[in-house]
Amino acid sequence: MSRHEPKPYLVGHQEFAALYRVDPKQVAQWLAPSRGVLDPETSIVVSGVRYWPLGFAAGWGATTARFRQVDLDVKARIIAEQGKGWEPDLGDELPPIVGQQEVIELFHLPAQGNLATTIATGRFPEHDWLLSGSMLWMLDTVLEAVPQLRESARSLPWDVDEDVAAALRDGTYDGPGSRVLTRGRHARKAL
Repeated sequence: MSRHEPKPYLVGHQEFAALYRVDPKQVAQWLAPSRGVLDPETSIVVSGVRYWPLGFAAGWGATTARFRQVDLDVKARIIAEQGKGWEPDLGDELPPIVGQQEVIELFHLPAQGNLATTIATGRFPEHDWLLSGSMLWMLDTVLEAVPQLRESARSLPWDVDEDVAAALRDGTYDGPGSRVLTRGRHARKAL
């Protein structure tokens, strides 16, 4: 999927909560095993945070024991903010998606500051999504930018670890950011 193809619409905790007019903390409560309302397996984990396909999130309220009405105005705003795209229902329909933790691992950057500086100076590709305050990119967006990253780099080689790229592509990545840290212990990794 190249930068010019439509991207899938996604939501994070804040956007999921907005769809149902609740506080974002409510989404975390829905995910609690004792509540069993929202299955963690319906999300993907990027840089230690859960995200959902918009199609799933918008339809979820109709599948619960206690019907929850989705706010269609919020859904329309999310689509408008994300630009041209498509509405997936399942996580396995999504292309590989990375956040800052995966990017740092992909290039074996010496520190997060290296990436933060590259982003802040406009040398890193523009994020594909800004969800719940976090920047996310399609893996292909990042890989397509490698020649420009190398050209603008002063000291970093921007060499791609092909094993990390392959693991991100085939869904087997288990490095930094692949798990949600909850209450001091690792939660189950979502698919």
